[in-house]
Amino acid sequence: MLETRTELVLKLVVEDYIRTAAPVGSKYLNEHYQLGVSDATIRNELALLERDGYLRAPHTSAGRVPTEKAYVYYLQYLRDKRFVLQGSPIKSATRGTGDTETTLKTIAKRLVEISGETAIVAIDPKWSYYTGVSNLFHKPDFHDAEMMQTLSALVDQFDEVMHKLYRTLPEGPQVFIGSGNPFGEEMATILVRYRIDQETQGLLGIVGPLRMDYSRNLALIERAKEVLDEYFE
Repeated sequence: MLETRTELVLKLVVEDYIRTAAPVGSKYLNEHYQLGVSDATIRNELALLERDGYLRAPHTSAGRVPTEKAYVYYLQYLRDKRFVLQGSPIKSATRGTGDTETTLKTIAKRLVEISGETAIVAIDPKWSYYTGVSNLFHKPDFHDAEMMQTLSALVDQFDEVMHKLYRTLPEGPQVFIGSGNPFGEEMATILVRYRIDQETQGLLGIVGPLRMDYSRNLALIERAKEVLDEYFE
């Protein structure tokens, strides 16, 4: 575990980068969050986090950005686990939709609207649907030509990956980050299994960059699973 102040600095860097996609520097942190210590102290904390592999410094900036290790640590220890969704943004998606596939597509589209990411839904390994892919291509994380090409190849593998994961995904929401993510090491994925009936199950997920809002998206997936479980009772 990291020291308390070091944890706070890491949390602020991760959350600020999730929000802005801009490298974070010591002066910026002090000005925006009034940490009550000198810029030099924050620079030292940033340097320690970089030394230990939680941050890296892009060549074109004096600021730092989180690494995969930082996101993993944030997910385990620092994210807001009490994040509450306002209203019933998913529940209304099941009203008057008719057949199962239409209902699942409607929920996936609602997840895209709220999260700003890509949503995937599947029934058994036989049927799958994804929407919001354009959101990935519009992220600043994927703007260089090589990354765009890699991303296009990953999108083509969505069905194959869902097929492989279908039999192996544990119960409860699962988060796959970076090198542990089947959609690519620059990506993060949250997946959950839901049940349609005794014989039929499905998968529902959100796919985005490492820089996704984990607290909100986990809450969204958990709520979507609850809505589907109620719908298929």
